Amino acid sequence: MFTPTMSRRAALTVAFGLAALLIEPARAQDTFKIGLIVPMTGGQASTGKQIDNAIKLYMQQKGDTVAGKKIEVILKDDGAVPDNTKRIAQELIVNDKVNVIAGFGITPAALAAAPLATQAKVPEIVMAAGTSIITERSPYIVRTSFTLAQSSTIIGDWAAKNGIKKVATLTSDYAPGNDALRFFKENFTAGGGTIVEEVKVPLQNPDFAPFLQRMKDSKPDAMFVFVPAGQGGNFMKQYAERGLDKSGIKVIGPGDVMDDDLLNNMGDAALGAVTAHLYSAAHPSQMNKDFVAAYKKAFNNRPGFMAVGGYDGIHLIYEALKKTGGKTDGDSLVAAMKGMKWESPRGPISIDPETRDIVQNIYIRKVEKVNGELYNVEFATFEAVKDSGKTKK
Repeated sequence: MFTPTMSRRAALTVAFGLAALLIEPARAQDTFKIGLIVPMTGGQASTGKQIDNAIKLYMQQKGDTVAGKKIEVILKDDGAVPDNTKRIAQELIVNDKVNVIAGFGITPAALAAAPLATQAKVPEIVMAAGTSIITERSPYIVRTSFTLAQSSTIIGDWAAKNGIKKVATLTSDYAPGNDALRFFKENFTAGGGTIVEEVKVPLQNPDFAPFLQRMKDSKPDAMFVFVPAGQGGNFMKQYAERGLDKSGIKVIGPGDVMDDDLLNNMGDAALGAVTAHLYSAAHPSQMNKDFVAAYKKAFNNRPGFMAVGGYDGIHLIYEALKKTGGKTDGDSLVAAMKGMKWESPRGPISIDPETRDIVQNIYIRKVEKVNGELYNVEFATFEAVKDSGKTKK
């Protein structure tokens, strides 16, 4: 309030301050903030980089304004450490007032953020982590990645039907590894197969060598392998060093171990590996060819399945915002996401309206050399696969 004792300069300062306070809420309302929490450092760094790259690519292609809202992505590195994830999610929700939290490179990270999403009524878009239980932990979680049950059941059936009688299993010792093992075993043994050796390896910085020796000694027809995306290169290096590629023991599993992001550097030891998965850079659709070409041009690398999880995750957010007409509350956004269907670089996908989980094709693929490069070449398709993990407790 201007008084005779105030200078003209002080009065102007007060006036400008009041004007700024009035303008600021309007600006805030016109910005839609996405808190992207992914591992950009450590053993899962390739996951975070792929998701971040894919979101950048999508926004370059589609623009950064949706339903009158300016999209702002706030990238945070949690190093795949759940305590970091929880702290970062809280800071993003409370201090940055984000409208959505997204990313989540591993299951423990997604689970750490779940209670915060529920409490704040902020959608949590899971673009990577793959344990079945995740979407059950909050009504605000929606997933655009995959579940291990989707691919592990299918590779279990395929192995039993294709002359593989004895399998040794090597899985990372945490929830997704346990899911992968459980669903593979159920289907493979139901088809007449036998598990001859079962080992679990630590999630953080695993040395596969001693475990691989046990695999070799058990003389299986094939090894079922689940390690998280980013560790496949190290696994295949040690697999070759131990001579397993020369022993006739095939590698089978969900597709994480043969991630396109790292596949080309694995060498010929990877040739012939058969995996069941949601995406291959060699997927023959025109949409995928365009996606791969644009991604390579932008980042000088081919996209893997984590990139597709990020690309579809930001697409889901954009389309939900359009569908709500710019409403940004969590309930409206999640309601808009339920049942949504679209064509992805991986093929047709949808969000199950009951579970908020992804429904997608799963492809059986074999590593082959194409024009001098290694690719997961699809040779069988299972359409519209739901997560079976929620009905098999």
